[in-house]
Amino acid sequence: MGTVEDGFEDLDLAKLQRRRSHKWRLHPPDILPAFIAEMDYDLPEPVRAAVRAAVDDSDCGYADPSGLGEAFALFAAAKHSWTVDPGRVHLIPDVMAGVDAILGLATAPGDGVVINPPVYPPFFAHIRAAHRQVVEVPLSRRTSGFELDFTGLEEAFAAGARAYLLCNPHNPTGRVFTPADLTRIASLALRYDVMVVSDEIHGPLTLPGTRHTPFVSLGEDAAAKAVTLSSASKAFNVAGLKCAVAVAGSADMQRLLSRLPESCTFGAGLPGVLAAEAAWRHGGRWLGALIEQLDHMRSEFGKLLADRLPLAAYIPPEAGYLAWVDCSQLGLGPEPADVFLTRGRVAVGRGLDFGSVGDGFVRVTLGTSSAILAQIVDRMAASTG
Repeated sequence: MGTVEDGFEDLDLAKLQRRRSHKWRLHPPDILPAFIAEMDYDLPEPVRAAVRAAVDDSDCGYADPSGLGEAFALFAAAKHSWTVDPGRVHLIPDVMAGVDAILGLATAPGDGVVINPPVYPPFFAHIRAAHRQVVEVPLSRRTSGFELDFTGLEEAFAAGARAYLLCNPHNPTGRVFTPADLTRIASLALRYDVMVVSDEIHGPLTLPGTRHTPFVSLGEDAAAKAVTLSSASKAFNVAGLKCAVAVAGSADMQRLLSRLPESCTFGAGLPGVLAAEAAWRHGGRWLGALIEQLDHMRSEFGKLLADRLPLAAYIPPEAGYLAWVDCSQLGLGPEPADVFLTRGRVAVGRGLDFGSVGDGFVRVTLGTSSAILAQIVDRMAASTG
């Protein structure tokens, strides 16, 4: 578990409420926010130093990506045992901007794009905004966790879907798909000529007991028509600085990414590039301590639910700091988040935003201190009385 020295358990709610991020400004101050994938922790010192130095030097011009590929390659090797050619690492503003651009280059209007609900809400909106068709293949719910429906995937691919937007580690369930799962996806994608766009933004946050496998690291068959999208934004809490990367799995994908629009480079922020480089090169010790903290928080959340909301069902995530909670037995209707907000003054993620299979569920952000997490659960419990 993180220590006070790391700052993970020494959080001041009044100080957090002074932040200007969407998390702390969407709702009135009396509402405790736990609805968005943003942690409450202070930034790691290498990141703070990099951004501070840029401001001190008035270095806030347009982003230059030189050095970013090398920094990401070093991090990928250390964290995932993944050998990355820095020349195949392309700057994008954020993962969803990369999704937009890649779908625009690799698919045509009307093409089907497969997703696995319950899933990150912007997947639905961005696919539709690109005039592509959302093809839902929901995860299968088991007592031990959520699994891919390979029969459904093959049916969707065989029916003509042209791309698969994979979320791994999966948001909101926290599921980390195994190498066997990913190899099976690769085999199906190769058979039906489907491009795989793998959102791996939570990959650096894999928790003890499992391991993240980058999709394009699985070999030539998997990489032939695949792109991995990653960022320092979730692991190091710098989403607002705007920097992510698209990694080409093959020479063909490298040619595709070489056609990314200029807006991808100039839409990224120079502070984001500098922060990502600092995080990937120098943030390893802090990230290790963070993972210990998040491992503690997923366990602590389970204990709090068992004590105060025993009818809520929760499978601890294998990665990240998001909890997908089944509240269907609490009698709060199809959208429990609305009840928690109005009665408990706590904002959690609305289950139906993640697809129709989110009926009765909420998503709760665990990236905070034990004391604040206890307040979140206390407010949820108070809503049921």
